[in-house]
Amino acid sequence: MKNKLIYLSVAAVFLTFTSCKNETNSDSGSEIKDYNRKETNFEFDEKIDSLVAQMTLEEKIGMLHGNSMFTTTGVERLGIPELKMADGPLGVREEISRDNWSPAGWDNDFATYYPASGALAATWNTEMAYTFGNSVGQELRARGKDMLLSPAINIVRTPLGGRTYEYMTEDPFLNKKMSVPLVVGLQDNDVMACIKHYAANNQETNRDIYDVQMDERTLREIYLPAFKASVTEANAYAIMGAYNKFRGEYLCENDYMLNKILRDEWGFKGVVVSDWAAVHSTVKSLENGLDIEMGTPKPFNEFFLADKLIAAAKAGEISEAEIDVHVKRILYVLFQVKAMGSKDRVKGSIATEAHYQDAYKIASEAVVLLKNENNTLPLKLEGVKSIAVIGNNATKKNALGGFGAGVKTKREVTPLEGLKNKLPESIKINYAEGYLERYDVKNKGKLGDITLNGPVTIDQLDPAKLQEAIEAAKNSDMAIVFAGSNRDYETEASDRRNLNLPFGQEELINKVRAVNPKTIVVLIAGAPFDIVDLNQKSPTLVWSWFNGSEGGNALIDVLLGNINPSGKLPWTMPKRIEDSPAHATNSFPGDKTVNYAEGILVGYRWFDTKNIEPLYPFGYGLSYTTFAFENTKTNKKSYASNETITVSVTVKNTGKVDGKEVVQLYASKSDSKISRAAQELKGFQKVWIAAGKSETITIQVPVKELAYYNVESKKWTVEPGNYTLKLGSSSRDIKKEIQINIK
Repeated sequence: MKNKLIYLSVAAVFLTFTSCKNETNSDSGSEIKDYNRKETNFEFDEKIDSLVAQMTLEEKIGMLHGNSMFTTTGVERLGIPELKMADGPLGVREEISRDNWSPAGWDNDFATYYPASGALAATWNTEMAYTFGNSVGQELRARGKDMLLSPAINIVRTPLGGRTYEYMTEDPFLNKKMSVPLVVGLQDNDVMACIKHYAANNQETNRDIYDVQMDERTLREIYLPAFKASVTEANAYAIMGAYNKFRGEYLCENDYMLNKILRDEWGFKGVVVSDWAAVHSTVKSLENGLDIEMGTPKPFNEFFLADKLIAAAKAGEISEAEIDVHVKRILYVLFQVKAMGSKDRVKGSIATEAHYQDAYKIASEAVVLLKNENNTLPLKLEGVKSIAVIGNNATKKNALGGFGAGVKTKREVTPLEGLKNKLPESIKINYAEGYLERYDVKNKGKLGDITLNGPVTIDQLDPAKLQEAIEAAKNSDMAIVFAGSNRDYETEASDRRNLNLPFGQEELINKVRAVNPKTIVVLIAGAPFDIVDLNQKSPTLVWSWFNGSEGGNALIDVLLGNINPSGKLPWTMPKRIEDSPAHATNSFPGDKTVNYAEGILVGYRWFDTKNIEPLYPFGYGLSYTTFAFENTKTNKKSYASNETITVSVTVKNTGKVDGKEVVQLYASKSDSKISRAAQELKGFQKVWIAAGKSETITIQVPVKELAYYNVESKKWTVEPGNYTLKLGSSSRDIKKEIQINIK
């Protein structure tokens, strides 16, 4: 029987049938949530064994490699269907041709465009993560698919990463707490989540050849927690092996990562799928843990796990029993998602109004208010007759673009369209594009290079466009500049050269502000940029994202005050790229080898431990109201290593507007016998509070969350002694501290 997930308010509890084992884990909610995964189901073992016994060698091997861009071969005579996959970081990708990347030309494959994962992480709301997964899962089933090639849960190691917008966060705790409900929500719809890219895949430069070197503690504490939680708590059915090497071995044939950790330690029962064209061997790949080879650059029968595997089996280089192991894994997950002829499989729905509203809810909680001097926002429209709307990003659509999976959608509301939808008809909008997107065409999207932002000409403003923007600003009561980036500039397969805002936007903003001091700047991007000068000169700054089908409406509702902003940065905004750990240690991008020299000090851990001031810290985000923390306490002062710390705090809305605050709990140990970060996120909760009212929340932290990975004993170890628990609204805005003791 399939577990059903019941999601109950902020203090949600994941419920399961009593025959399943309960696993208690800390979470962002006011109570510990039980992410109860389904145990390995042996109900289908006899059926699977029977099917495998009837299959020919060729039929078995056909199931282990792509027979189209996004399917593997089934065995029709035995009722085994193709395993159907779809890309999906922003929603279900349009249908493409079976043997190349060109669109299939369907007229019924439009889908909802959901906010990018960076935006989802910025909500700091696990309910939104479940909503995201559940909504996308329904769309995947409506398209008749079995597996979503998502979510991407790699750590944001460098601000320059081309896929920072697609990854979630720099913090392993926030990462796993958002990943688990997303995977559960997705798989509640009889589909497989394929979590990626396993593992240590943190740059696009030379992504298919570079060899990551890092110490074991860094691997365990920073880069694996989200993958582990997705397997052991959410029971993810599939994992995608990454392109890169890890300690000298490609990750799609890495025995340590795929067999020893993933299967032996974590008990993973699902399938390992290669990234496209990430396989480099036949026998070694299978024996070291890969199950399915996918790719595109050559005929499907020429894949390593196709004709070459048939030849290897017939030559006795690999046993048929080994091949059977991988076929059985595939059959197992097909049974789990009811793909083997079940009549009660979820049917799904796609591009519905309900799903657009799911996208809106996520987008509206993702917008981050960075700066709001003089309470310029929300907009005060009394007496305003005209608004200048300036910037290419006011009309830029991001559902499609770049070198990566997008969404073909019928609805993508831009900021300009959002303003037209929301502003009174009496207010005139004076739009000017302001700047042109320019690229180094020669290198644009060139795989494996840091390419975009090439010749200086990309930052040259077009004189006519500039003058048009200046005139619009002059002749308007106020101006809003929509600047930032887009999915052609931030893209898979290419990291950025630097943190500079492209296309001459800073010059444009300065000249607009010079003729109209009432200028608000809205940045739309997925990764940090150098906005130090912009921050100094602009009294009002808003950060939005590649924010989905309803992104424009959500953003404008925030600007107008219909929504009180509650987004928090899921990564650190540095003042200089040299301040970020991978760059301070000169360990990005590397050549053929990349040494993660910063170790466990990733993101805010580096900034806080090294006393480097960021421009905006991890977890930062303002509101149109203010909050105070009171009556902070723990349920007791001393704990054993198997106990759970219960922290309670009363949060008061001291302003005049209803709003949401994210209470963030960090832990530190100043007298540790081991090297540690100055503080680490160990709990969070988002709470809605009416103006003038208070809410008391609890955050529960199992003591085991305070453990470090002991390399000598190869075990997670809780160091006894005194710890400080810090409660705040960002990593640099700590409001209350509590001392506890671990026995």
